[in-house]
Amino acid sequence: MLVSNNSYVAPKSFILNGIPGLERVHGWISIPFCTMYIISFVGNLGLVYLIHREESLHRPMYFFLAMLSLIDLFTCTTTLPNALCIFWFNLKEINFNACLVQMFFVHGFTGVESGVLMLMALDRYVAICYPLRYATILTNPIIAKAGLATFLRGMLLMIPFPILAKHLPFCQSNIISHTYCDHMSVVKLSCASIKVNVIYGLMVALLIGVIDICCISISYTMILQAVVSLSSADARQKAFSTCTAHISAIIITYVPAFFTFFTHRFGGHTIPPPLHIIVANLYLLLPPTLNPIVYGVKTKQIRDNVTKLLQGEKCASIQHKN
Repeated sequence: MLVSNNSYVAPKSFILNGIPGLERVHGWISIPFCTMYIISFVGNLGLVYLIHREESLHRPMYFFLAMLSLIDLFTCTTTLPNALCIFWFNLKEINFNACLVQMFFVHGFTGVESGVLMLMALDRYVAICYPLRYATILTNPIIAKAGLATFLRGMLLMIPFPILAKHLPFCQSNIISHTYCDHMSVVKLSCASIKVNVIYGLMVALLIGVIDICCISISYTMILQAVVSLSSADARQKAFSTCTAHISAIIITYVPAFFTFFTHRFGGHTIPPPLHIIVANLYLLLPPTLNPIVYGVKTKQIRDNVTKLLQGEKCASIQHKN
């Protein structure tokens, strides 16, 4: 890749090395990964279909849930098929530009997911603190504009990642010890200073992660105050039960996200690489896999509509046979 003493060319491709040190068990590792991908694909697609089909679910809470399901679906589809190709067929090479595109979408979709979780917290705040004005505050146009703004914020802030990476000189190894093209994993291969990349990454983390978490925290602080002030214990339990699924989604999303973010920047020499890469993959896989299950179990309206849909299909099948 070295052309002369002062000029470099970008590599034509990178080699995604999967999970270093665990190459012999890639086939076994692929089994839970593939299972989780199938569950996430079917679960999120089914959830979006159910919300679209059932008029009783045409409410702000479920519209935001449909947004979350779509983003989860796109997020895991951006990386998992590529990882499975590495595990099953040893297809490790990825074109340089394709790597940058994957980098953009991975970080873009995760940024949008964080924003959607924030919108869902605001939805719960309005529903519990202003129940009589809920339908007038969160109208369909407001929901659409909020969703579009969240999507644009997440995607536009990620555009500099591939642009900055594309202009770096890569004169060392082109082997990425990962299953997908993560921003820091790629830029660390550069032989130039990556200070700008690191600083911009921290700025994006502040603009998205920190702001979203602050909004979520403030929303739940006000929700807690409103719930505690209710006179009836049943009313308090009912009000807070509408938030349990969302709180679970927040924990599932942010815990592996923070682990991945901080180990990349501050714990690179203390965390074993295989553990870091597995958690980085779970960060993209766990939310899409568990969110449909959590909302299906915790949300009565979704459970009832799933039962209704399955019973309707069963009755239709019996009538067809007769």
